[in-house]
Amino acid sequence: MASGRTYTLLSAAGPYTSPTPGTLGGHRRSRIYGRLDCPSALRAIARGEYVTHRVFFADEAAAIEAGFRPCGACMRDKYQAWKKAG
Repeated sequence: MASGRTYTLLSAAGPYTSPTPGTLGGHRRSRIYGRLDCPSALRAIARGEYVTHRVFFADEAAAIEAGFRPCGACMRDKYQAWKKAG
C-alpha cells in the first residue's frame, strides 16, 4: 500500500501489524465481525462511532478464533448458523 498506513489485525495468537486491513472488520466491544463494506458498520462509521473500537482480521478463521461472531446484517447466513449452533 503506497500510503504507508498499517493496520492492526487480530488473531488467536494476538495482534499484529499489516499493510492491508485484511478481509474482515469487527467491533472490539460487541465482538462482531463482518465484511469491510458492511452497510451497518459503514453507517456507524459515518456517524462518528465505531472507529475507535474497529479491528481487522486476515480471514474468518482468525475472527472466530479471537472470539467474534458473524454480523447479522452483512453475513446473515453465517449469523443464522451461529445462532442456531448456540
